[in-house]
Amino acid sequence: MDIKDAVKEKYAQAAIRVTKGEGAGGGSACCGSSCCADPITSNLYERDQVAALPAEALQASLGCGNPTALAQLSPGETVLDLGSGGGIDVLLSARRVGPAGKAYGLDMTDEMLALARENQRKAGVENVEFLKGEIEHIPLPDNSVDVIISNCVINLSGDKPRVFAETFRVLRPGGRLAVSDIVVRGEVPAEIRRSLELWVGCVAGALEEREYVTGLAQAGFESIGVEPTRVYRVAEASEFLSRAGFDVQAVAPLVEGKFMSAFIRARKPGSARPTAA
Repeated sequence: MDIKDAVKEKYAQAAIRVTKGEGAGGGSACCGSSCCADPITSNLYERDQVAALPAEALQASLGCGNPTALAQLSPGETVLDLGSGGGIDVLLSARRVGPAGKAYGLDMTDEMLALARENQRKAGVENVEFLKGEIEHIPLPDNSVDVIISNCVINLSGDKPRVFAETFRVLRPGGRLAVSDIVVRGEVPAEIRRSLELWVGCVAGALEEREYVTGLAQAGFESIGVEPTRVYRVAEASEFLSRAGFDVQAVAPLVEGKFMSAFIRARKPGSARPTAA
């Protein structure tokens, strides 16, 4: 099974569990065979921020950040969420851009799309559209979006240069990229990195911080910034590392503080279009 199929299966199962009322993690903090969800996906949204949304939208959130809290969204803008899952960030964005704006959600998993559309119906939000597709092939025209957000989905792609190129293509001149993602800071021994990536968000493709910045720059972006929002400590993964056969005390100096959730900003050159006041 390749990465894309594995991701699709994981998120389909999560959507089904939420639909059955079991929660995305099936009642536990484990993701697959490794316990990763608790320090990664918990406590990302303020209670008053999601109070008016269906409980299923929050339960289906498998992200590592809250891009809607950090992205600057204005009334009248068009927003695209890459890998929208149960739709929480799309619904929150739709509020921020208002009736004159539009929020798109893009997901490749039928089960998540069905859940997101049901959450949209329950929330009574009209300025939202969920699209089926892959983030490497965004089904929108060139220069059609003001802001692209994403919540720890780009790291799951096996072709990140293609994702960066596609986001650049669909953004209008002056448009912004504002995503949460897992990032590696500095060098980590390959064997340890592979094992830790299973724990940190159950991913197998987190970019090193400099690689992320370089990739965005090569796609044409400017004003690129990486802001850590949650740094993962070895103590949080000690049980997992022990089960994986590592000496936690020996590993700690090599990996402490090097895996993190981060908010990544970038801008497409040009002048942004005026938005509603």
